[in-house]
This record gives sequence, structure tokens and C-alpha cells, in this order.
Amino acid sequence: MSDWGRVDADGNVYVKEGDGERLIGQWVTGGDADEALAFYTRRFDNLETEVDLLEKRIEAGTVSPDDATKAIATIREQLVDAQAIGDLASLSARLDKLEPALGELRAKRKAEREQRTAEATEAKTRIVAEAEKIGAGQDWRNGADRLRALLDEWKALPRLSKAADDELWHRFSSARTAYTKKRKAHFGEQSVRRDEAKKIKEKLIEEAEALSGSTEWGPTSGAYRDLMQRWKAAGSAPRNVEDKLWKRFRAAQDVFFQAREAANAAQESEFAENAAVKREILVEAEGLLPIKDLEATRRAWHDIADRWEAAGKVPRDQIKELEGRIRAVEKAIRDAGDQEWKRTDPEKSARADDMITKLEDAIAGIEADIAKAEAAGDTKKVAKLRENLESRQAFLDIARRTASDFS
Repeated sequence: MSDWGRVDADGNVYVKEGDGERLIGQWVTGGDADEALAFYTRRFDNLETEVDLLEKRIEAGTVSPDDATKAIATIREQLVDAQAIGDLASLSARLDKLEPALGELRAKRKAEREQRTAEATEAKTRIVAEAEKIGAGQDWRNGADRLRALLDEWKALPRLSKAADDELWHRFSSARTAYTKKRKAHFGEQSVRRDEAKKIKEKLIEEAEALSGSTEWGPTSGAYRDLMQRWKAAGSAPRNVEDKLWKRFRAAQDVFFQAREAANAAQESEFAENAAVKREILVEAEGLLPIKDLEATRRAWHDIADRWEAAGKVPRDQIKELEGRIRAVEKAIRDAGDQEWKRTDPEKSARADDMITKLEDAIAGIEADIAKAEAAGDTKKVAKLRENLESRQAFLDIARRTASDFS
């Protein structure tokens, strides 16, 4: 005998339901009644465990509303004419209480779905916008990788409604297709350009190799500069041959420029020797200053100038100093010659002599006039004539000093 059931003398097993009881089975006649009660009580315990688990799953939200509804229906079906001893009505009541919780679970799940849908819509719209931007651009290096990453991101997102998902996918797919076509066309054109660049560079290499043995350093250096400009303007050849072509082109230039460098080194050595000779000549040239005998200095200078020219070129970094010093000596000699010419200019000397003669004649005339005025006793005229005489005599002194400069 238990609170929720009993076993009669005939082995019939009953469970209490409401104010009555219901036959749920028959135990072996003469069997242990407690054992029978325990057996049917365990059946109830199993049902109660199922209800407990379902309540916990619904509360935790780990079961979908549909699955929970099916589970409730299954347990209810098991409770109908259940062959178990226990408070079966309480289990039905607990199942009844789960219905409102299921409503809340449905609402929560719906809100979560709507949130996920909104987030997925936003994410896919962003993906489409970025894909369309890439599709309209020309980032051939990074665009393809980014579109692949966007596709992976798209696949990881939940689907939207069929219409919404199809629309966005169509835009995304169209952007990818447009980009792929343009990228393929770009690299196709680039391949053609690279092949053309390869042909141009092969011809440039032939020209460079033909020039490599030239000893016309200036013109050939200019020719190589022109070849380099044409090389750069040709663009890139296919990657698998670009480095090889450049090495051949550079090797041809190196042959020429190394030969030019060797020639320049030899020339610099020669120029250094020339500079040493010119420095010795400079000591002799600068020893001519200050000038004492112009004619002797001129004769010495002509010999020095001839030897200076014969000495040849000097290193570039010494040209300014050496030329400056020798030109200073040359200028000093030229200036001295100019001064001598001015001093002995025949035309100026003749003009000076003519001026002296005229002044002397004028002075003689004034002296005669003074003698006449004195004889006549005209003191005023004598004084005026004497002033004029002094002035003419002063001019005569100047003219004589000037004439002496030309003598």
C-alpha cells in the first residue's frame, strides 16, 4: 500500500486518480506487494524525470519550441492510461505550466531570428556594396583576394528570405563577374604589352652590345643614356624573362663604361703629371711680377705661354686654380702694356706739343701787350693782362708736364 496506489489480494495493481482509482496491471499472485509497488513507482519516476528534463531545457532555452511541443505531446500521451504509480495529475499540471514558457521561448526565438536576419541583411548589404566598389575599380592586385574573403564571409552568414537573399546575391555575383572580366581583360592586354616590350628590349640589347666596344666616350655615353630612356619607356617584359634581359643589357653597358673608366684613370694620371709641370711653369710666371722691364717680361711671357699650352690638360678639379693663376699673370702684363701705350701714344704726344706751342705764342703776345700798356702808363690794363698771363703760364706748366709723360 502507498499514497498513490495499492495491490489487492488477487495481485491487481491500482493507481489513485482523483477520488477513485484505476487498474494499471496485475502482479503475480502471491508475489511481494511491495515489490510490485516499487516497480510501478519507478515507472512514475521515469515519467517525472522526463518532465524535469523538459522543464530545465525549456528554461535554459536549449530546445526549440517545436521540439518542446512534440516532447510535451509525447509525455502527455504516455500519461494517458499510464501504468505507473504516483501523482500523475501533478505531472499533467506541470506540463500545462510549460505552455506559457513555450510562448515566451517562441517570442524570444523569433526576436533572435529577426535580430540575426537584420544583422545578416546589414552584413550582406555591406558585402555587396564593397564588392560593387571593387568591381567598378581597377585594383587588380588586391581586389581578387578581397572578393574571395567577402565570399567566405557571405557563406558564413545565415540566409535571408529567398527574395531578399536572391536579390543581394545577384548584385554580389554580378559585381564579382564584372570585376573578373575586367581583370582578365587587363592582364590579357598587359600580356600583349609585355610581349611587345620583350621584343623592343631584345633590339635595345643588340644596340647596346654593338656599342660596347666603342672608344668614343662622349657620344657613346650619350647613346647609352638614350638607350636607357627607351628601355624604361618600353615597360616590363614577362616576369620570367625581364631579369635575364636586364642582365644582358646591363652587361653590355658595363663593358663600355668599365673601358671608359680605365681610359679615364689613365688620362687622369697623365693630367696629374701635366698639372705638376704647369705648377713649375707657374712659379716661373709669377716670378715675372712685379714688372720692371716690360719688353723683357713680354719676351719671357711668350716662352712661358707656349710651354703652358704644350703641357696639356690637367685634372678637372685643378683647372680653376691653375688657369686663374696663369691668367692673373697674363692680365698683369697686358695691363702694363696698356699703360705704356697710353703713356707713349703719338697722337696724344703731338696734341700736347701743339698745345705748348700755342700757349707759348699766346704768352709772348701777352708779354708784348704788357710792355705797350706799361709804356702808355695804363696800369689797369697792365693788371688785367698780368692775370691773363699767369693763367696761360699755369696751363703751359700743365701741358709741359703732360708732354714729359710721353717722352
